[in-house]
Amino acid sequence: MKHVLSFLIFLLGMQTFAASFDKNSHWITVSEGNADAMNTWLAFRRNVTLDAVPESVEALVAADSKYWIWLNGKLIVFEGGLKRGPSPRDSYFDKLELAPFLRRGTNRLAILVWHFGRNGMSHINSGKAGLLFSAPTIGLLSDASWQSRLHPAYSTCEGPQTNWRLPESNILFDARRDIDGWQTDDVLHGFTASREIGQAGDAPWNGLVERPIPQWKDYGLQRAKYETRKGQVADTIVARLPYNMHITPWISVSDTEGGHNIYIQTDHPQVGTEVCVHAEYITRRGSQQYESLGWMNGDELQLIVPHGVIFKQLMYRQTAYDSDAEGTFSCDDNFYNEYWLKALRTLHVNMRDTYYDCPDRERSQWWGDETSLTGEAFYTFDTRAHALMKKGMLELCEFQRPDGVLHAPIPGTYDTELPSQMLASISLYGFWNYFMQTGDTAIVERVYPHVKAYLSRWRLEDSGLTAAYKGEWNWGDWGNHRDMRLIYAGWHYLALASAAQMADLLALPVEAQTYRNFMAAVKKGYNACWNGTAYRHPDYQGDTDDRVQALAVVAGIAEREKWPQITQLLHTQKHASPYMEKYVMEALFMMNEGEYAMERGRERYREMVEDPLHTTLYEGWGSADKGFSGGTVNHAWSGGALTVIAQYLMGISPTKAGWQEFQVKPQPVCFKRASITVPTVRGTIGVSYQTKGEHTVFSITVPQATTCRFVNPKTGIGQTLAAGKHRITI
Repeated sequence: MKHVLSFLIFLLGMQTFAASFDKNSHWITVSEGNADAMNTWLAFRRNVTLDAVPESVEALVAADSKYWIWLNGKLIVFEGGLKRGPSPRDSYFDKLELAPFLRRGTNRLAILVWHFGRNGMSHINSGKAGLLFSAPTIGLLSDASWQSRLHPAYSTCEGPQTNWRLPESNILFDARRDIDGWQTDDVLHGFTASREIGQAGDAPWNGLVERPIPQWKDYGLQRAKYETRKGQVADTIVARLPYNMHITPWISVSDTEGGHNIYIQTDHPQVGTEVCVHAEYITRRGSQQYESLGWMNGDELQLIVPHGVIFKQLMYRQTAYDSDAEGTFSCDDNFYNEYWLKALRTLHVNMRDTYYDCPDRERSQWWGDETSLTGEAFYTFDTRAHALMKKGMLELCEFQRPDGVLHAPIPGTYDTELPSQMLASISLYGFWNYFMQTGDTAIVERVYPHVKAYLSRWRLEDSGLTAAYKGEWNWGDWGNHRDMRLIYAGWHYLALASAAQMADLLALPVEAQTYRNFMAAVKKGYNACWNGTAYRHPDYQGDTDDRVQALAVVAGIAEREKWPQITQLLHTQKHASPYMEKYVMEALFMMNEGEYAMERGRERYREMVEDPLHTTLYEGWGSADKGFSGGTVNHAWSGGALTVIAQYLMGISPTKAGWQEFQVKPQPVCFKRASITVPTVRGTIGVSYQTKGEHTVFSITVPQATTCRFVNPKTGIGQTLAAGKHRITI
């Protein structure tokens, strides 16, 4: 019943959003052809004449699936829209301001819509292409008066298609079939009246939710430096990009005959056996320019250009989630400087509609990954990045099944439960971390019933330990020697701790105490699995799992007297993938073994940090066939040590929600000199230190409206620092 009530409340919200569209605006599509097929492109045109331009012209736009807008020939929105959906049924819409782009007299509005027409791990196919537009201030409402047609130049490349995880297709553009001047011409060849197929709130798009994240940051077209490698029938153009990024390639060529096929890809054409996106362009006669609108990513842009085509120029447009990396770190160790930089690049290339696991193979919002990524983002990106996590939290809850199961990746059609990742998402590292970073109590009120429903599925055995739990995919980490019962129990404990704090915040003392009673039982059962030298579940037969030792420490399950044995074990057992290695390093710092944590990190991350070909970090410890599950080379969970550096080596963490208060409790190991800046909702925190001889000098910047507690790493004694700049010598 509680799930039904929650869903009804959500639907009421959707109706409010849908009602914001003018009642006379309609979902429209083309009148001819099969617009609902996979990978269709629809061109829409509408003119509007204005005696004067209003100060503000708000437009609401929903499209299935992505759209580009031109006003008077100027591109004003590049890839609008978000993948479906905010819930299993519903869709997103965008809010735009048009006034700066309008003029007196006739204004020509052109919209190109890309309909994916297929499901994926990040998108739910509605089954219908459509556009909904509402700008009532100037009487511009989508209806049958709009002219439209299927764009005949777009189709799907032949050969291997993108793998089933991606809703995007490989785009083929035949320039011989292009519609010249369609964005501005008054005479439109092949266009006919659009067909009305519904209104806001109607199926299959249902409720409409305002886009909760910014439009993409468009860096504009940039010239690419490239080299030409001659071939017998075609030349290969190779451009080394500044770093791994989201790009749309732009080319200028000339062809006296036309009909030549130019193949466009990055150095990420596939991962393992899984095909990623590429594009093709068929030339027409004469000089021509083309931008392939389906973004791809990589360190290199590669084109195969047949002889007979004169290649003139190569450019690329970088687009990205609109948040800047304001956080900085530097030290006197080039290895960790490079690690930080690669971690930052990997994080940024995994931010768009959602936090991705990787931008090439899947583009999916796996929540084990997102827990790591958001932890990194809070220490590096400005506060606009917070909205992307909030979006993911709400989506995860709205996709919760009636039986209480949380599952990811979402949005999308994949509904398999990975219990360890679901527990991580609602744990102290997931939902609660968002609250501590932002102070957003309203989001806790929204998600808490869903957290409670999921935790109600978990049981304890007589010993107190988390009972055996069978999800649809019992994945605890990549790699071998996984003590799954204790992996689950560790994450269960951390999720219970998060739920208890949520209940405290929401003034639910009975529920908070219930969670803490469960925690006490799990802790007792977990410690019953201590064999004198390590934690091992009695049923587990593999090598001792470093992951479960780390979880016991970071959760607070392992007492201090066990730390020496755990530390010794972590010198020999190295089974964690880059996903879980972050927690191993964190545990070592918590046990005052920061020196070894950084040494172990250097050993384990060395190959990916020193790789000269990739500017990002791998999914596994090796690249390509040496990596897990095909081994992507841009998997942001490998940046987890970034968080460890910020939170433990430099010692910065919030102690009251929204950084009302924070601590600097550094462990200045390894480096003689290090400095960091951290963007927060209260302003930028700065910490640096330099060691000379027996003394270390700390410089600390405390923003306004917050206070800092600095803990002396030699004595453990704390002192309170007010807003301003402070210099402390120890």
